[in-house]
Amino acid sequence: MTAINPWINFNGNTEEAFTFYKSVFGGEFTKIIRFKDISSDEFPVAENEAEKIMQIVLPIGKNILIANDVPEILGKTNENENRSKIAISVESREEADKLFNGLSAGGQIEMPILDTPWGSYFGMFRDKYGIEWMVDFDPNYKG
Repeated sequence: MTAINPWINFNGNTEEAFTFYKSVFGGEFTKIIRFKDISSDEFPVAENEAEKIMQIVLPIGKNILIANDVPEILGKTNENENRSKIAISVESREEADKLFNGLSAGGQIEMPILDTPWGSYFGMFRDKYGIEWMVDFDPNYKG
């Protein structure tokens, strides 16, 4: 089943914020990926970015809260404008393609949907109404 979850961008303090959220909501992180974990020749990571969070997931009830630190190369996140996105988690590549292509029609693709270094089939875009979306199929996720 398709799930829609909030995804929050931070300017380098994701781990601090999520430790706080965990203290309030309880539970355990089900995923923590640091930028160093996905570093490769094709995707080099600067030393000052290595420990920053590429993705962190905190289950809250039947939902999940997801976040990342925005790499400095992309500039600061405008906390009043693009602080968060809507993340759609799907059960197949076909469903990912259908939703990505449908919702992004007339919008602006920020990252084409493709296989990623972290193991997901993932894409990101701003729809024609200015809403930011991410579509993710993780074949290893057992949510």
